[in-house]
Amino acid sequence: MHSSSLMFRRFCCFSAASTSSITPSSTTNKKKQLVFLGSPQVSASVLDALFNAASASDSLFEVAAIVTQPPSRRDRGRKVMPSPVAQHALDRGFPSDLIFTPLRVGEETFLSNFRALEPELCITAAYGNILPRKFLKIPSLGTVNIHPSLLPLYRGAAPVQRALQDGVKETGVSLAFTIRALDAGPVIAHQRMEVDDHIKAPDLMELLFHQGSELLIRELPSIFDGSARVKAQPQDDSKATLAPKINPEDSWLSFDQEATVLHNKVRAFAGWPGTRARVVVLDPKSGQQNTLEIKIITTRVYSGKNIEGGELFFSFPFLIRERGGYIWYESIEVKRTGKRAESSGLFSNNMRNQILDKL
Repeated sequence: MHSSSLMFRRFCCFSAASTSSITPSSTTNKKKQLVFLGSPQVSASVLDALFNAASASDSLFEVAAIVTQPPSRRDRGRKVMPSPVAQHALDRGFPSDLIFTPLRVGEETFLSNFRALEPELCITAAYGNILPRKFLKIPSLGTVNIHPSLLPLYRGAAPVQRALQDGVKETGVSLAFTIRALDAGPVIAHQRMEVDDHIKAPDLMELLFHQGSELLIRELPSIFDGSARVKAQPQDDSKATLAPKINPEDSWLSFDQEATVLHNKVRAFAGWPGTRARVVVLDPKSGQQNTLEIKIITTRVYSGKNIEGGELFFSFPFLIRERGGYIWYESIEVKRTGKRAESSGLFSNNMRNQILDKL
């Protein structure tokens, strides 16, 4: 039989200081017990805001535990690393035995120990797992999620990326109670944000979760006293749109699309999975043709009139004339078949006196 520590996948495999700067209060009956669920780096900003608020002398709550994704192999060295949230918690001195990393939050062993914490409120921010009904029934005040969109718009796994892909001029962050249906719970509050034409998904996501953490801290008193339940507004399901998960195969660009569509996709998929394209390189002297795989990092769109088709004008940075405008590929990496990726500067040198064309 597995030990409880293995069944829970508690974070005991990573050491923490024996004396913690953040330790649950000995007077637990006087403060609300809050459990935080999150995993990526953007979630760490929310956890930081909760730690800071909990440390105030007049705080109504304490962070009783953290639930995050299990350690995984990351970075070039492929070392087993804690999630960014877990690492941030350890850096802040949070006890390692109160950091839980279950494979599934529906595991009965995990739920049994979770109940023992007697949590009153759960806060989720990009946790990464669906919460089953039996989990949602445990916290007496419910579970509240920070969702980086103006619900009911962009429900799902990739709201920021899909919003940028659609070229929205406005987005925002919502604070909503979690129910079994995906991102469909009553909205406590939201905050709007204008979106400029060049911001990329990682930067926008960071801004939205920062705003979301501020919104959460402002609304916590109403959540604790129950008034948030009264004022929360049901979502209009008829206006809901979906933000499905992004797959690596979604990263390919088609030069037959309009310039703004390509530009928005580059912004949306920045970071992961990135955007890629294939182009043909023609050597005018030898007549030899090669196909290159290009990773597009940054683009800009310049409007033009009476433009038809697509044509590549320059080697690097190269300009493509698309339907609806010109698109300038400012920053790229190039992957030749059987060779390592090249920087844009090296690509520029190698492309002298050669012609680019679309497949």
